[in-house]
Amino acid sequence: MLDYSKEADRYDASRGGEPRAAAAADAVVGLLPPDTATLLDVACGTGLVTRRLAARPGLRVTGVDAAYRMARMAAGRVPGSVVLGDSRSLPFPDGTFDAVSTVWLLHLLSGAEETSAVVAECARVLRPGGTLVTTVDKATSHDVGSDIDAVLAPRPIRPAVDRAEDVEACAAAHGLTPAGHSRFRGHGQGRSPRSTVDDLRRGWFTQIAPEGPLAERFAAGLAELPDQEVPRPDPWFTLLAFRKGGG
Repeated sequence: MLDYSKEADRYDASRGGEPRAAAAADAVVGLLPPDTATLLDVACGTGLVTRRLAARPGLRVTGVDAAYRMARMAAGRVPGSVVLGDSRSLPFPDGTFDAVSTVWLLHLLSGAEETSAVVAECARVLRPGGTLVTTVDKATSHDVGSDIDAVLAPRPIRPAVDRAEDVEACAAAHGLTPAGHSRFRGHGQGRSPRSTVDDLRRGWFTQIAPEGPLAERFAAGLAELPDQEVPRPDPWFTLLAFRKGGG
C-alpha cells in the first residue's frame, strides 16, 4: 500500500484536484437527508472534499484521517475541524453524527475483517436514523475499456474488498439498510500511457513490484501505445448510502 503521508504533497494534483473534489462532494450531499446537520468525513485525506462538504450551508463537518501529513493539510483547509484518528477505532462517542462519509477508503482495507471493523465504527458514531455514504467498486471504476486497460489486463489483482455486494452485506450486519446510490466522475484521473508507467514505478499497482520484471513487461507494452501523453476517459465512481435503524 502507498504511504499516504508521503503522498500528501502530490495527492491532489495526481487525482483530479478541485473538479474531482467538487463532483465527489456534490454526490455525497445528494444522498443525505435535507435535515442532516453534522457529518464525519472518515479518511478525509488532504481535506479537499471535506472543505467542499463544510461549505454547504447548515452542515457542520468533522474530518478524521490516520496519516499525519494528510490530516495536517486537511486541518489547514478546514481549521478546527480535523482530528488524527484510525477509522477502525474512531475517537468519537456513540451516536455523535447525523451522517458519515467514507470516500475512497474501503478499497484500501486488508480484507473482510477490517472492512467490518470500519463499517461497525461508522455505524456506532451515527445517531439512530443517520446515513452512511461510501464509495464501492473503486478498482473496477478505473477500467474504462481503453487500450491501457487491454495492456494491463493480465496483471495480478488483489481481490476487491469494496465490492458493492460485500459492502451491502457488511452494512446489514451492523444495522444499516440501503438508502440510495449515485455516481460521479473522477475528473482528471483518465490514465495516459506515460502516467501509467509512472504509477507502476511508484508502486500504485500493489500486486506488481515497482522494479520487478512484471513491471518492466507492462511498461514496455504501455510504451508501444500511441498518444503517450493523452489521457484516456475518466473513471466514474459509485457511492452507496445506508440508513441506521432506530430513527
